[in-house]
Amino acid sequence: MDTPPGTNHYKNHRFPVEIISHAVWLYFRFCLSFRDKDERHYLWRTVDQDGNVLDILVQRRRDKRAAKKFFGKLLKGLRYVPRVLITNKLQSYAAAKREILPGVEHRQHRYLNNRAENSHQPTRQRERRMQRFKSPGQAQRFLSAYGPIAQHFCPRRHRLSPPEYRQELRKRFQTWREITTPSRAA
Repeated sequence: MDTPPGTNHYKNHRFPVEIISHAVWLYFRFCLSFRDKDERHYLWRTVDQDGNVLDILVQRRRDKRAAKKFFGKLLKGLRYVPRVLITNKLQSYAAAKREILPGVEHRQHRYLNNRAENSHQPTRQRERRMQRFKSPGQAQRFLSAYGPIAQHFCPRRHRLSPPEYRQELRKRFQTWREITTPSRAA
């Protein structure tokens, strides 16, 4: 991220920048609070072929209208139309896809959806530790920020040797420090 020198993102905050930066990292790495939420909501997540999260949406329903809203939100941010759409066997996906993405191939098979299901695991673990989210808005805000930050700190370990993995983590932590610590202008 390019920020102009001298811009202080933490202006008028009570604590020093280093403490705020470390607290943000701790919040995304460990569970720091416990919440309770009785109402059921559904997490819609889009993942590309490499396992990177493209978009996240928390909604109350799993019907055609909700699927259309999700596809619309996803396509608004993409610069291309996907060639293949892989989903689980929920029928609302097929109904919405027929209207919004008529020329895209749609595959609904039992194991093709594993990449998206595996990307749900950190969210499910986090939700379990927090004992649910406080509200759908809080879940949406948390997941929108948590996804990119979690991906930043989790390089694909299976593709790297141990020294390369350590080197990659050093680079990523250095980038994190550069982004979260404003430059000290005299």
